Amino acid sequence: MDEYLTDGYSEPCAQCAAVDWGVSVEEQFFCKKCHNVIERTIDMVGECSLYSNHSKISYIARPKNTAMEFPQDWMVCEGFQFVLKQQADALVSLGVCLQFKTDVMWNFWKRYLQNTRQAFVNNPVSAAGFSADLNSESKSKPESVAFCEESFLIGAPSEAEKPASGCSNKRRSGSLDASLYVKGRKSRNVMTMPRTLALCYLALLWVREAITLADLLRLVKERCVPYLNIHEYIPKDMRIYGQDSKIFRVDSIPSYSTVHKEAVELAKVIKLPAFPTVSQDCLLHPIPLTVRYLLESNLPDGLLVWVHKVIDEASMGDDSFLTFDPVKQKPALVCYDIQAAAVIIVTMKLLFKLDDRVEWTSSWKAASEKKKKVFNVERWYKVMQPAFERARQKMEREEARQLWKSHEPFITSLKDKSLVFKKRRVVNHLQHRFQKLTDSTPEQQCFTTTAFSSFQFHWGRDDGSYGRSLHQHRLNCTFKKKGVKRLTNRKFWHTVLSVCPPTCSDHFSEIEASLPRMYVWLLDLFSFLLGVSQAQVHKEVLNIERRFLKRKRPPVPKSTQRPSVTKKTPRPSATKKTPRPSATKKTPRPSATKSTPHQSATERTLRPRKITKA
Repeated sequence: MDEYLTDGYSEPCAQCAAVDWGVSVEEQFFCKKCHNVIERTIDMVGECSLYSNHSKISYIARPKNTAMEFPQDWMVCEGFQFVLKQQADALVSLGVCLQFKTDVMWNFWKRYLQNTRQAFVNNPVSAAGFSADLNSESKSKPESVAFCEESFLIGAPSEAEKPASGCSNKRRSGSLDASLYVKGRKSRNVMTMPRTLALCYLALLWVREAITLADLLRLVKERCVPYLNIHEYIPKDMRIYGQDSKIFRVDSIPSYSTVHKEAVELAKVIKLPAFPTVSQDCLLHPIPLTVRYLLESNLPDGLLVWVHKVIDEASMGDDSFLTFDPVKQKPALVCYDIQAAAVIIVTMKLLFKLDDRVEWTSSWKAASEKKKKVFNVERWYKVMQPAFERARQKMEREEARQLWKSHEPFITSLKDKSLVFKKRRVVNHLQHRFQKLTDSTPEQQCFTTTAFSSFQFHWGRDDGSYGRSLHQHRLNCTFKKKGVKRLTNRKFWHTVLSVCPPTCSDHFSEIEASLPRMYVWLLDLFSFLLGVSQAQVHKEVLNIERRFLKRKRPPVPKSTQRPSVTKKTPRPSATKKTPRPSATKKTPRPSATKSTPHQSATERTLRPRKITKA
């Protein structure tokens, strides 16, 4: 088509002296090599040129109307309503119950609009801001909302003032209240794109679905839930322009902590009651979640018994601890997925110590046994490490192949419109050339409804698996003494468990060099599985250790006390020998003595009576 339009124009380019012209959407000539845009004078060859080489028709392209055409007036809350509808539809197509969309999600959104006085009230907040733009004063009921069925909108109590269809040409946005929305972001609890994910997570938590926050963010990352480039899927009647880009433009996926914090704040704004109880039959309970992550990390099934004991001793299975209640003065939303991973790490420290010494010596002893299928930390590490690196490289390649920029760019102003389209043409041209060199085809960036797997690793002998399965291996971490089972590892190390003030920053970057490498590698593994940082997993490990080590211990009967302990205490020779304390100074970790008080590590002797209980 470009060759037909540029057949009669053979002038060389002023910049690169090439004769390779194309016609853009704005009917402008541009050089296909240097992308230089020339004037709007277009010389076209008419049908009479077939009979005469000198019969050339020349015309000047008429400048288009600088005013943007806005087919339909819409509000910012209506745009977010469409985004939430698309996200809810995607989650329902992935297997979430229909009640999540029709009942819970819609009621949460309606309560939000009412509490922020944006809709469903007699005097909306944004109505006064549009009185100057009204051509004729008129009050009308809101039109049907695309989020829900018509039955939800019968008898809606809200009445909002909307301008007439003939809006002013000086509008700086496609929506009517974008300027007021941007100005009021700090003063009012307005909706944002990260808050749409927070609202989806609250609705999933209400219906007790087995989708954690880490799963939701991974769905967004894999483009199964719409979030990036959402303007490409908004109807043409709702044109995003100007200041709308400050509201709906997304350049990255929000972090786990950001969405978690927004969910707590949003629950306060909506004034939600206490959520349904997270009991043991709910898949968000620590016991079902730990089973999932044990399978994911290729750990033996026998470890689940010790995980249950840690959960019971730390009182983490209580409904009051797990259930989210926004009515409280300081509501706390449990990070269910990070907590389950932290329980597994604490259990591994309890059984194998993970101090770069005990776990390897126990592995050598297990390897020397003639019995087969005995869990070996060294063997497990050799299976997990290559699979871990393979999965990480696969994720990096997929991220590099994704197109983070949209095909339809945001137009912030009419002045920069031609420049934006020129940059987009350059990008498309370079991508097309690169695809020809690599013989690859562009990936389709659409919201697919393909099956989503919660597991990133697959273990077994099947094709495509990451390695052999160790789930059926037997644990050998206890021994019997006088008829009582005791742990082979009698020491448990931990960092300082004192709680820092809220203004204090995270200290993981300071103590990482002093921590055992096996423990840091385990943090790295679970942080990769959850898509969070190592500091967040380490913080949750400290919370569980506080609850586990500060539990109430039953009094030890006198009959079980060793008489030899009382005989050794009055010995004066032990107090006179001064060289003895020098040995105790060398036992702590060398890096812990040089660090700050937050970095010091402590070892405790575990009581076998409490560990072997039940």
